[in-house]
Amino acid sequence: MKAMNTCKSSHGSSRLPAGIRVLGFVSMLMDMSSELMLSLLPVFMTTLLGAGMIGVGLVEGAAEATASIMKLFSGIWSDRFRRRKPLALIGYGLSALAKPLFPLAASMDTIFLARFADRVGKGLRGAPRDALIAELAPAEMQGAAYGFRQALDSAGAFVGPLLAVLLMLLFSGDLRRVLWVGTIPALLCVLLLAAGLREPAPHHGTRSAESRRSLASGIGGMTLPFWLVVLTGAAFTMARFSDAFLLLKALAVGMPAVYVPLVMVVMNLVYSGVSYPAGIMSDRYGAYRQLAAGIALLVVANLLLSAARGTPEVMAGVVLWGAHLGFTQGVLSKLVAASAPAGSLATGFGLFNLLTGVAALLSSLLAGLLWQLLGPAWAFRSGALFALLAAGGLAVSWRVLARRAAEG
Repeated sequence: MKAMNTCKSSHGSSRLPAGIRVLGFVSMLMDMSSELMLSLLPVFMTTLLGAGMIGVGLVEGAAEATASIMKLFSGIWSDRFRRRKPLALIGYGLSALAKPLFPLAASMDTIFLARFADRVGKGLRGAPRDALIAELAPAEMQGAAYGFRQALDSAGAFVGPLLAVLLMLLFSGDLRRVLWVGTIPALLCVLLLAAGLREPAPHHGTRSAESRRSLASGIGGMTLPFWLVVLTGAAFTMARFSDAFLLLKALAVGMPAVYVPLVMVVMNLVYSGVSYPAGIMSDRYGAYRQLAAGIALLVVANLLLSAARGTPEVMAGVVLWGAHLGFTQGVLSKLVAASAPAGSLATGFGLFNLLTGVAALLSSLLAGLLWQLLGPAWAFRSGALFALLAAGGLAVSWRVLARRAAEG
């Protein structure tokens, strides 16, 4: 069945499967909605709702951690029942239903509820979707497949903030009206997924004893290469806290609030442009050197943002931030798919996202605390330090895996 979804031409071309393209556009529409709202949310929270920096860090970190916890459970459920699309559809649907709570919010409690529901939806869909990509794409194209989805996801992430700027100008800075417009792409996303994606049947009608043991053993069934990928990803996540702090840095150096969403436009434009070529490169040349380059970009981005005193320096740091994401995020997904046991593929993605989500919570809380107590520069300096620690973890992982390959 998997072979039926590769969509290769008679010339054996590397055209991506139709299901990968559908998932890419689904991600684009949801991210268009989410990033339109998130590009305005820090301004909304701090100006209209009076939230402090620690509050922003708590909301953003808790939201991402919630998503990551749900990815573990959805991954386990998806592997157990051997179905991906139903959980993905429920997840996207829940996020779409949460969107109207943002323009309706009159307090931080409602914002927290909306972000919680939205991120639960993200958590439910993430691991099944990522496992589905691995099952739809041929092994020699998995880097390209993850890179393609990430590229379209990031395209939505720069179109959304760009629309936010245009709508803020059109609606004379009326934040709530702009947030209402952001609910539309989320609805279209759910409709496209429901009608446009055909999930491949499981490879076997019944699960083998080995598969059942893998599901029952859960975490204990994961391999050393998988855990090395997870630990490297968690250390890396500590270095790149919530994007909300990029927006707040732009505000801090004097960028007018109406133009602040352009930070997300630029970052995600770079992210989108880099992701698909980076995925293809990882298929051809391997993943670890590419991850090392991405970590180096993040170190420089954090140091530049820590020292920035004006909009040009902030935007230069934002460009590097987007480039590092393009170099690393699809590649990390490819490494998870390659190192997780075949019977626990979605569980592996869920576990990876759980631990990186805990790191996201800690990094956003730490960034908010350092920002409020010591100033913005210290938040970004801490990011540079954690990126260097991730580089050390990557070097250890690379050496251990090379030794195992030589011994095997």
